[in-house]
Amino acid sequence: MKALVFNPFSGAAGDMILGCTLDLGADRKEVKELIEASVPVSVDIIEVLKMGIKALDVRIRVPEKEPVRTYPELVDAIKAAKLPFRVEASALDIFLKMAEAEASVHGQPDLEELHFHEVGQSDALADVIGSSAAIHALNCDSVYCTPINVGSGTIECAHGTLPVPAPATLELLRRGKLYFKGSGEKKELLTPTGAAILAHFARPVEIFPQGRVISIGYGAGDSDLAGPNVLQGVLSELDSCLIPDIIEVLETNADDVSGEVLGNLFEELLAMGARDVVIVPATMKKGRPAHIIKVIAKPEDTAKLARKIIIETGSLGIRVIPTRHRLMAARKIEIVKLEVEGEVYEAAVKIARDSEGILLNISAEFEDCKKIAKTSGVPVKEVMRRAEEAARKLFS
Repeated sequence: MKALVFNPFSGAAGDMILGCTLDLGADRKEVKELIEASVPVSVDIIEVLKMGIKALDVRIRVPEKEPVRTYPELVDAIKAAKLPFRVEASALDIFLKMAEAEASVHGQPDLEELHFHEVGQSDALADVIGSSAAIHALNCDSVYCTPINVGSGTIECAHGTLPVPAPATLELLRRGKLYFKGSGEKKELLTPTGAAILAHFARPVEIFPQGRVISIGYGAGDSDLAGPNVLQGVLSELDSCLIPDIIEVLETNADDVSGEVLGNLFEELLAMGARDVVIVPATMKKGRPAHIIKVIAKPEDTAKLARKIIIETGSLGIRVIPTRHRLMAARKIEIVKLEVEGEVYEAAVKIARDSEGILLNISAEFEDCKKIAKTSGVPVKEVMRRAEEAARKLFS
């Protein structure tokens, strides 16, 4: 299965994402014509060298004076462009993400009144529409993003002097769960537009997924930095669709904790971000009954989860076992229709495949099947079987 991996070692902006995806093979003429038909701009696409690396530099030429647009005006402009369905949907969601981030930072709950300043202009519209069209044109099964270099220092904007990353950019990183890092460059390397596009399309990974490289592309940034100011993109054929994911295992023994407390701890840990929780009965010295608590967690969540275990159980220490990575199948949620007792219901199913697209597993989502079982009176196990059978007919 084909994957697109963004590697923003010098940050990312809308024009860098656009240049990178065009360099990877999206049709330059088609994307340029789509942008110019949708936004009052002209587009130049030229090859440049950035510290010895050949990259595409996409230059958006805009009218000299533009009004500051509100969020509804941006939505209207996108809908009026009559874009292909997938491109329009992506562009709308990207600007919604930016609007919600701006609203959250400035305490402005009404999006109808929200004005964009730095990201509300025609060049941002062109970057978002063009990047959406180019990414969809690459026709990848999945998109990933390694940790983003955001730069450091401060920037001057409509709201004064702000730290890097700017508050709206940081909010986009939080909502997109994207990994990021600072650098010695006293400059903003990640723009809100770049963050929003990556948050919409990409799944965060800490290291490159294992696979065979098909092609490599570079999109040029505007500034001259100590290193090459380019966004690297890689098209890769994943070896097994088993995506590396760095985790840690937390473990402790508890010999004086009731079942009720353990049950509550189980739910609390999952709500706090634990990937999985297992509580195993055990026998300790002198034949005392006890439990071994095991928690799978992301490294950044380890400290808070360990503290929670100590507070709830009285444990004096938590063992932390680093794991280089776990491997995961490529998974996708699909909706299927199934007939139960003469009524048609919808249920979500999880589809797992390998790199060749071969089906590995189908599993029905329990909560959906539980609701159907409660309504229909059919045992939940039978509802799950029928949902998985319906999915197998559609997706095998």
